[in-house]
Amino acid sequence: MLAIVEQLMQKGDNLTAEEGELLELLANLISNFEDKHYPIKEPSPLEMLQHLMEARALTAKDLWDVFGSKGVASEVLSGKRGLSRTHVKKLATFFKVSPELFI
Repeated sequence: MLAIVEQLMQKGDNLTAEEGELLELLANLISNFEDKHYPIKEPSPLEMLQHLMEARALTAKDLWDVFGSKGVASEVLSGKRGLSRTHVKKLATFFKVSPELFI
């Protein structure tokens, strides 16, 4: 199916009406199949934080000020402690992202 979709997409604006309908149908079928058989789970707040840190090449030391201490940063990053509302707000400001990423 993916090969057929690729062939149709290569035609660009030169698709017939029928090919356009077929392309839309195949895209929907593929999307539904992937959603059912390969669902993508939402990352946890800690996983999101770890991703943002990795993407920016940050270490725990870089977040000491955000968490208020080395100990709290260590506990949060090890999963021993959850994020408080204050942490969420400070992390959102620090990373310039929506606080919802950490909820």
